[in-house]
Amino acid sequence: MRILMSRAGRALPAAVAVLAAVTVLPAAAATAATAAPVSRVATADEAPYIVTVHKDVDPARVAGMVGASPDYVYSTALHGFSARLSPGQVMALRVMPGVESVHEDGGVSSFGTAD
Repeated sequence: MRILMSRAGRALPAAVAVLAAVTVLPAAAATAATAAPVSRVATADEAPYIVTVHKDVDPARVAGMVGASPDYVYSTALHGFSARLSPGQVMALRVMPGVESVHEDGGVSSFGTAD
């Protein structure tokens, strides 16, 4: 038990140091880079979404039908677009013919354990 406690005692400061480095480095890199100009300002109730449409449907046209400006239009891995959408736009897209899915975009992370 004492060996486990000493290993855990050494591992915690190392984990904190790694976490601090991982947190600080992207922030420093972000301040060094010049931000791209924003073509439109999102309102507080908008969130990023990925919308997929049927292969015979024009993704940009679907976005325009709900008043959205696509950030990206996808045609290789999936057929659709990403955009910042209001709750009303999301509801309209979910019932629109030709729209296959509407998913809020978000980050994914994995913390696995070694066995």
